[in-house]
Amino acid sequence: MSFNINDKGFYGAFGGAYIPEMLYPNVEELCQNYLKIMSDPSFKKEFDQLLKDYVGRPSPLYFAKRLSEKYNTKIYLKREDLNHTGAHKINNTIGQILMAQRLGKTRIIAETGAGQHGVATATVCALMGLECIVYMGEIDIARQAPNVARMKMLGAEVRPALSGSRTLKDATNEAIRDWINNPLNTHYIIGSVVGPHPYPDMVARFQAVVSEEIKWQLQEKEGREKPDYVIACVGGGSNAAGAFYHYLDDTDVKLIAVEAAGKGIHSGESAATSILGKEGIIHGSKTLLMQTQDGQITEPYSISAGLDYPGVGPMHAHLYKTGRAEFISITDDQAMTAGLELSQLEGIIPAIETSHALAILNDKKFNNNDVLVINLSGRGDKDLQNYIDYFKL
Repeated sequence: MSFNINDKGFYGAFGGAYIPEMLYPNVEELCQNYLKIMSDPSFKKEFDQLLKDYVGRPSPLYFAKRLSEKYNTKIYLKREDLNHTGAHKINNTIGQILMAQRLGKTRIIAETGAGQHGVATATVCALMGLECIVYMGEIDIARQAPNVARMKMLGAEVRPALSGSRTLKDATNEAIRDWINNPLNTHYIIGSVVGPHPYPDMVARFQAVVSEEIKWQLQEKEGREKPDYVIACVGGGSNAAGAFYHYLDDTDVKLIAVEAAGKGIHSGESAATSILGKEGIIHGSKTLLMQTQDGQITEPYSISAGLDYPGVGPMHAHLYKTGRAEFISITDDQAMTAGLELSQLEGIIPAIETSHALAILNDKKFNNNDVLVINLSGRGDKDLQNYIDYFKL
């Protein structure tokens, strides 16, 4: 069984492009061209050069000595928080802006939850001199104010999504509406492995640089390319897709995806899609989705704006359904405690999204000779106010 996408745009039963007719030309243009463009030597050269000189890759693979001692296992942190803009999101936006240029697009739109993808999109638009509009839920605008300021400073227009739960799902709806209305000159940079085919595959390929680096970095440090476990948080799931990518078909490597249980899996305020979700269609792809009996999307909740999404990308739905990845749900309280612990044991303040991945160290027992790689997807500056309020610092 393969865990990669097939030529119809599906991971097993999940994926596809369920889109309004108006969007068909845009999505089809991307489908016809994305692999061709990505394999073009001039594209690869420019992409690699920008990742090196602009983003600052490779990001270090750091052995967390004190954390390892505490949990009596070997813990490596893949430091995506050290990328320019402070998260993994920039890997994908660099790739997509180069794609947009080669497709002749002059206007860029994006959606964002935690604001990291919005900042990364605004950054590459400033770099390339392209118009940038970012849709963001009104609630997320309030709780991620520093990122909103960064986007504006970079020259982007931030448009609030005022419908529904006024979070990531609604921002995505607004962005899709915009794209339908401006099909010719606009490229939609989706920030996660969600949306209609080819987005989940394209974003995963741009993020695959993460696991590509882990392989040679681990070889240097441990004399082996394969860790025992790769662990990453999952909202839509782009940082996890990148960390898992080169290990997908290698079943020696155990994959752990960590979701947000919010105030508890069955509290009614959660984003634990794998447990609460049923098959459905959201934002153009078939996946696992939190919904009511009659198919209305349930509002998700997490203290982390980046995990506050009612579905997962189709790759992750497939990994869950087949049992290839273990899915673990972590509450707000567990995540916040883990974030504080990393700060005080290793001097690294993680994004609250990443704190969910770190929290499984308290939940799951590992052997003392296991090698764990945790993808540290983002830094915690954007979440300082949340940490301050939570811990009354």
